[in-house]
Amino acid sequence: MQVYKRIIPCLDIQNGRTVKGVNFEAIRDAGDPVELARFYAAQGADELVLLDISATNEKRSTFVPVVKAVAEQVNIPFTVGGGISSVENARTLLRSGADKIAVNSSAVKRPELITELADQFGKQCVVAAVDIRKVNSGWTVHTHGGKNDTGIEAFEWIMKVVSLGAGELLITSMDGDGTKDGFALDFYQKLQELVSIPVIASGGAGTVAHFEELFTQTNVTGGLAASIFHFGEIAIPELKNELSKTIRIRN
Repeated sequence: MQVYKRIIPCLDIQNGRTVKGVNFEAIRDAGDPVELARFYAAQGADELVLLDISATNEKRSTFVPVVKAVAEQVNIPFTVGGGISSVENARTLLRSGADKIAVNSSAVKRPELITELADQFGKQCVVAAVDIRKVNSGWTVHTHGGKNDTGIEAFEWIMKVVSLGAGELLITSMDGDGTKDGFALDFYQKLQELVSIPVIASGGAGTVAHFEELFTQTNVTGGLAASIFHFGEIAIPELKNELSKTIRIRN
């Protein structure tokens, strides 16, 4: 069955503001997260992802007030991640209005967290976020906002989180992050041979053609981007209109 492809803006949030960098560095301000969320929902975004990018490094839980404020302003699904290390953290965020929970560093530290979340809230609520970077001829998993190379082989880890109960994958190419050079197609082409759950691709979006390549050359169902939307380089209606000429996408 053919599925709709999803356009997903990402809001990386630090100290209550949306920010964006390149390769997880050189961070600059991109605006108020609640205003941006409302704007993207009105523009036709299919979903949103909100990531508290400093929560893990600062050893604190994700910001509940922002989640509540976004939930009051948008009528599309949104995923929240950053510093979520327990069922209690996740329950608070879901009750605050989030539709899905993304876990990364905390799942690497304690993989059974994924199973605990899936058992409590259902697999459809559990997104395994995996930050990858190319090392030699393969990819390894990074944590703590990309600062820590775990040495874990990416495909092995992804298959493990799927077996533990993750219902969706959010894969971020750190090499592509903020570069606007295109998605890591070679990674997603290999990934589609290994897993069958929905995948969101992040890192490298710069043009309409990049999304078209992603959706036609891989089975990825979600294309995530940040800076091209935040700084007005591509408007979501324009992107979806162009893609709809060749790809099954909601308008």
